[in-house]
Parts: sequence; C-alpha cells; structure tokens
Amino acid sequence: MSPRRMPLVALMVVALLLAACGGGEETPPASAGGSEGATEVSGSLFAFGFGYESGDEIAKVRVDRFREEYPDAKVSFSESGFEEQPFLSALASGEPPDVVNLPRNTIGTFIARGVLAPLDDCIAQQGIDMGVFYDAAVSQVTVEGTTYALPEFFNSRIWIMSNKAFKDAGLDPQELDVSDWDAIAEANEQLTKTNGNRLTRIGIDPKLPEFLPLWSWANASDIISEDGLTSQLETPGVAEALEYSNSIHEAAGGRTKFLDFRDTWDFFGEENQFAADQLGANPFEQWYLNVLADVSPNVDITVRPFETRDGEPFTWSDGNAWAITADADNPGAACAFIALMTAKDTWVEAGEARAKMRNKENKPNLGVYTGNREADEVIFEDLGLGKWPSFEQAVQTILEVQENARSIPPSPAAAAFETAWISAVDGVMTGGDDPAEALAAADQEAQEAIDAAAR
Repeated sequence: MSPRRMPLVALMVVALLLAACGGGEETPPASAGGSEGATEVSGSLFAFGFGYESGDEIAKVRVDRFREEYPDAKVSFSESGFEEQPFLSALASGEPPDVVNLPRNTIGTFIARGVLAPLDDCIAQQGIDMGVFYDAAVSQVTVEGTTYALPEFFNSRIWIMSNKAFKDAGLDPQELDVSDWDAIAEANEQLTKTNGNRLTRIGIDPKLPEFLPLWSWANASDIISEDGLTSQLETPGVAEALEYSNSIHEAAGGRTKFLDFRDTWDFFGEENQFAADQLGANPFEQWYLNVLADVSPNVDITVRPFETRDGEPFTWSDGNAWAITADADNPGAACAFIALMTAKDTWVEAGEARAKMRNKENKPNLGVYTGNREADEVIFEDLGLGKWPSFEQAVQTILEVQENARSIPPSPAAAAFETAWISAVDGVMTGGDDPAEALAAADQEAQEAIDAAAR
C-alpha cells in the first residue's frame, strides 16, 4: 500500500498485525482485576474482528490461554479485521457474534445504535478492576458512566527523528523545541534536501489528514466536546492548527511534490525513509517502531514526545477494545473471554512470547503496549535493549508520556464525524480550500450527523 494516503482503518490493521454459561471449569479465570469469576463457561463463542490463524504470537498466546482455562468453550473467529458493514451484516444474520474487537475511535457509533451490551454485570462477575486500564482508554469506551468495552492495545503518537538528517542539517534532535511552531518550521526548511529540482529528503511530514487532532490539541483546541455530542471543528484554534500543519508541505515544493516523493519510500522495508535518509522527522504511531526494529534494527533515530505550544508533553492514544454484542448467544463465555484477553497475566505471557521470538531473531524487543498499565509494568521492566540505544530511548519516552494521553471522546456519529474532518483536511491540502471555511462546513455536516444519531 502506498503511504500517499494510508486509510485510518488500514493503519489500524497494520498496527494489529505488528503489535495484532454452561458446563464447569475448575481453573479460575485470569481477570483484569485478578479476582475469580463464578460463572461456568462452556458452549460456542464467535468473535468478530479478530484472527487466530491470521494473527501473530500476541493473538495466539492469549487465545490459547483462554482455550486452556476454558476447554468446554469453543471459540472461533472471523479471521478479519474490523469493518463496519460486515459487522452490521453479521449482527443481522440471525447468528450474531458474541464478542467484537473494534477501534475505540468509532465505538461510540455502535453504543448509540444499541448493538453493544453494557458491561456492568460482566465487570462485577469477573471482578475486573477498571482502574488498571489507562484513563484515556477507559474514557473512550464509557458513555454516561457506563462501560461498554475493555481496552486492548494502547497506541500512542510520538515524534520520530532521524539523527543522520539532523546532524547533516547542523541540528540536534534533542534540542529542537517541539512546542515552538516557528522552530519546527525553521527546522523543516533546514532538514529538507534537494538535488537541483529533485526532492531527496522531506524535512518534516506533519501526517495529514490523519493527525489533525494532534495538532489541534497542541494548539489548545478540541475537535469535539468531552461528551462527544458537539462538533468543535469550527473552533479558530483548529483552523489555525490545520493552516500551520499544512504549510509544512511547502518546504518540499508543495503537497503534490511532497506526495510524489513520499510515494517512492520503502515504507515497510529495509530501505525505509529513515534508513535511506529520505525523511527528517514526523509524528507517528508508536507501532511503526516495531517496523523499524524488524527491518532496520540499527537505524539511528531519536524519539520525542509531542508537546503543546505551552510545552506540555502529551500523546494521542487510541487502539482496539473488546465488547460483548447486545444479542450475544453466550454472554457468560463472552464475558470470560474479554476479561482474559485483557488481563495482566495473559498480556505478560504474550509479552514473554514476543520477547523469546525477538531474542531468537536477534532483533530488538520493544514490548507490547497494552491498555492495562499493570501488565505494562511487568512487560517493560527489562527489555534488554542496551544493544540498541535508539530503541531503548524510544521505549522510555513512550512509557513516560502514556499517562498524559488524550483521546477522542465516544460520539454517536463517530465514523461520520471522522469522515467529515478528514474530508475537510483533504480539501485544504489538495484543493486549496480555506481551512476555516472547510472546517466550518465540516462542523455543520458533523453536527447534523451527531444530532441524528443521538435521537
């Protein structure tokens, strides 16, 4: 897939690939809170939006753990990533999934439609301590005080900077003030490299349209209200963030030239943009570090947290979550399954499997970023990254910023809202639309969708 315009859903699938009541059972379930569940678990269980045969070791280890603890429960999978229309079709098929693995960014849509079950009884049954999950993740699956899903992975955005490019430009990646937009713009000019009229290195990729929320938060502006019911795309700070971040393309000769060159990158290969000195820096999801660790383990990079214009380090977090469908045939088994799939002990076992595989391949083990902070404390206790100082520094930076994570609140029209602002940003980047006017139109479109969905 070309990196020209990788869809959000595609990125989530990549991230997952890299990253991801009946008969008795005497072995107690490994719940997120660590207490024993009393419900007997057996029967068939179908999970949508997840793959076992198509999954990696992180998926397989956790499913195997469930099958070992609950041998009377027979779990099967869609062997696909989450997609809205196939999910809705499955719900209407007469044999709906019992559980679903879906993006937290869009879960509000399905909560509003009433197709996901509240987890109050499940949380009590399994003794799940919701306090072990990161606050930013829990807020995305909670509406009016009711929890509808258990957070799975915890995806963060950070700055990834090429030490070689910075040195070539006479800059120090540790000294760049990433809270100062003038400083970022100046560094972009210095990092951009041409050979005659040919662009050979992009200075900074602002990651638009996907990262508009990140730039907006940095500019003290939320794109949607905390309750997810009011679009705030017309806020002046959002337009200012878009105008600025889009202007970063100009150093490369404009958006078209920028994209034409970016299309040449070996994004997932050993000649990727950092290894080939084709990029100075960009904000990106932390999962891309796993790509670099796999194909370019000796790449020379610095990872920094994103910062507000007031100098506050923060990150934008999202990821998937496990929910039980409202019409699940086997809600008891479904509850046991999602509790175990997100439990500390299960995650630690999966992390150990990842570590063994990486050590065998003599490649950096960057751990597994889960929604469970207690699991992360164990997984990241000692990764043994001394041989790869760039990745050791990167992991430490990510862990330090996780508690300062922000997330997009659940909205009853989450998918439509996302489509509205992405279309507005695309119009600014490729059609020359005025940022304020494009976002005002998107705001109206988004608000109408939210109001309709909320009725």
